[in-house]
Amino acid sequence: TKSGVAGLLAAALGRDRREDVSDLAALRMGVRVDRKGVLKVDYQTAQGVLAADLKAKRDVQSWRYFLSDAAFLVGLEGDEGLLGELHDALKNPRFPLYLGRKGYVPSPPPYLPDGLLEAPLAEALKAYPYLGRGRPQGDLLLALEAEEGRLVYDQPAGPFSERRFAARYVREEVLPKEAVPEGPPRWEVAHVG
Repeated sequence: TKSGVAGLLAAALGRDRREDVSDLAALRMGVRVDRKGVLKVDYQTAQGVLAADLKAKRDVQSWRYFLSDAAFLVGLEGDEGLLGELHDALKNPRFPLYLGRKGYVPSPPPYLPDGLLEAPLAEALKAYPYLGRGRPQGDLLLALEAEEGRLVYDQPAGPFSERRFAARYVREEVLPKEAVPEGPPRWEVAHVG
């Protein structure tokens, strides 16, 4: 989601949740889905939660869904100075980076050394090498922020502390697997031990 990407970038910049994120929201976003991932569920419990009437405490159960083993290539288009600042911040983030919950740390880190390009967003996402090994097994999905298309409600409309989101349009297209450049993974996982 755009709000998730903007939140990750705000953390990398060291912004507080009460700070303005309109500059991040103004960036045009595109996503290439290199690996869809697998839907998983995280069962959570909380004990002694104060009820809405403020008179009783109760135990609460919840089921949170997330994607496991997914790979998304995210691109942003906009002010060059801000994009350079974001590129540097992802390399050396001020706050820890995570995907939704603190236990969901991205692996590999969301930084590509060659990720700052001077090219139109769609062209850059189409031309960037596949994030997995070898060639994709199937066609890939490309979702670009557009003037019209499918309506999604993930556009940050205020500081994250206010949890306000607006609508934006996304246009989707299928990229044939043959059109995506093959290449070695852009990252290596180091094992310590």
